[in-house]
Amino acid sequence: MPTKKKGGNLKKKWLTILFIAIITLIIGIWLFLGPATNFTEKSRHITINKFETNKSIVLANFRKAGILQFTELLGIAGAAINLWDNMKPGTYEIKNGESIIDIIRLLRRGRSTEVKFVLNKVRTKEELTKLICKNFPLDSTAVYNFINTDDSLKPFHTNAELLFTSIIPNTYSFYYDASINKILQKLTNEATEFWLRNDRLTKAQALGFTKEQVYILASIVEEETNYDSDKYKIASVYINRLNKQIPLQACPTIKFAMNDFTLTRIYEKYLTTPSPYNTYKNKGLPPGPICTPSPKTIDIVLNAPKTDYIYFVAKSDFSGYHHFSSNYEEHIKYANEYQKELDAHQLKKLQEKK
Repeated sequence: MPTKKKGGNLKKKWLTILFIAIITLIIGIWLFLGPATNFTEKSRHITINKFETNKSIVLANFRKAGILQFTELLGIAGAAINLWDNMKPGTYEIKNGESIIDIIRLLRRGRSTEVKFVLNKVRTKEELTKLICKNFPLDSTAVYNFINTDDSLKPFHTNAELLFTSIIPNTYSFYYDASINKILQKLTNEATEFWLRNDRLTKAQALGFTKEQVYILASIVEEETNYDSDKYKIASVYINRLNKQIPLQACPTIKFAMNDFTLTRIYEKYLTTPSPYNTYKNKGLPPGPICTPSPKTIDIVLNAPKTDYIYFVAKSDFSGYHHFSSNYEEHIKYANEYQKELDAHQLKKLQEKK
């Protein structure tokens, strides 16, 4: 009898162990295969930087982002497949309800979320460098040197002076770890496609311009005004000046030449600034664009109306619109009106400060 009792206890003990093992397995399966996220939004993003791919930093970033219920499980699962020695940097999208195993697979594949690179108007290579390095884990010095070196830009059929003519403002998609080569290649491809659409090359040829010259002119028009109705007329003024070999005398080129975009008034002393971008001293277009104009402004230049305007000046009501003239006498009249009101306005501001 005692033997039977002992055997029964042993059986009961093994059944208990088996039961605990099954429960543990179920819990383990649920923990690793069940929903592991700890947020209510549709998804959250986490960025793993180039030099922060080790286990402790990655897990710390996950904790800080509040993505997982049990962050330690990610460490365990990652160690099992040697993830932490092969972790790739990137921005990863973690969807609500994903499991630890789902997240491990995502990190192991290294397919980071696409970065939406919004490129609007930039004026200088310093600005472009800053924008690129804000969106991608690239060294700013290396990027700046790359876009300023003709040899680096040869594969893209451009040079440091004309680089911006290969950039059409738009929103582009890249992977987080995109190289400067990949970024410029995509921008160049988009620019090529842009000029092949809507008869743009034909229109440029009809004006007697290359696409680069259209782009440079559009960059000046872009800086002159925000009003499209005036952009058409300003473009016609500059086209007329170029055809008549009259200096453009574009104030925005003085700001660019002086590298001071805060200037609100161009004084006569600024007009002697030594620079190939000074269109008061030099005839024709400057050697490169002074900003990246919008596609709309490029099309405005390509579709500029035929006028006899040679001059324009801001209206004295400070509306942002301009007076356009075909003779110097009329232009001087409007210019004097504007200067008078501008002097009065600045005097008033000066008195208000006292």
